[in-house]
Amino acid sequence: MSLTKNAKSNILDLTPTDVQQMLACECHKGTKNLETDMQKYVHGRSQKDGTHVINVAKTHEKLLLAARVLVTIENPKDICAISSKQYGHRAVLKFGSYTGANYLAGKFTPGTFTNQVQAKFMEPRVLIVSDPRSDYQAIKEASKANIPVIAFADTDSPLKFVDIAIPVNNKNKNSIALMYWMLAREVLRLKGVVSRKKEWDVKPDLFLHRDLDEKKEEREAKESQETKVQAVVAAETTEEAEEYEGEGGQTAEWGMDQ
Repeated sequence: MSLTKNAKSNILDLTPTDVQQMLACECHKGTKNLETDMQKYVHGRSQKDGTHVINVAKTHEKLLLAARVLVTIENPKDICAISSKQYGHRAVLKFGSYTGANYLAGKFTPGTFTNQVQAKFMEPRVLIVSDPRSDYQAIKEASKANIPVIAFADTDSPLKFVDIAIPVNNKNKNSIALMYWMLAREVLRLKGVVSRKKEWDVKPDLFLHRDLDEKKEEREAKESQETKVQAVVAAETTEEAEEYEGEGGQTAEWGMDQ
């Protein structure tokens, strides 16, 4: 009986691959400030720069809890993920795309959860926020409407009106992208859409915010490469044409001599 229990529990354990991804995306790096409510999620403090180090095991544990809550919502549209910070816009959009949840990317409009007269009035059953500080207006309105709140919280994040805090570095675009990807993957796993026995074919990169400068550089690099290819093709075509003309000229001269 104990072996069965252990087998079941191991399925939900934090895998080495997940740990590597979390460390690579700096999910464990907190800030120099520490809120009292976040102390239980801190593993220690870096001697190098004095920043607090988040326990990624706690991060994974709370992420699983959040996923279990989200799965209980029958209609995915009753879930709303928001991010007022730009680097979280693509993450919430992709989370909504793969799970069917609603999302709000950009500045939160006051009254969205409390003012029924508003054209964009919403009544979600669960709210997911990317940062308790920048998304505080949404959290405050959710508390008035009795909407449970799941928040990605850094070491300096206030947890007032937050029901489930997922401790993580919420100031890094890589970290936020990975967290929304892992949360979406876990929700789909619990629903049976994605198997735990193999990797999800959707990569975390799709949830990652891309700056306009990065997009511009990629576009320019692509255009430059295409220009080089066209130049090479044009040069080869010119050489072939010149060789053909040369051969034609020699044939004509030989005919005249005969």
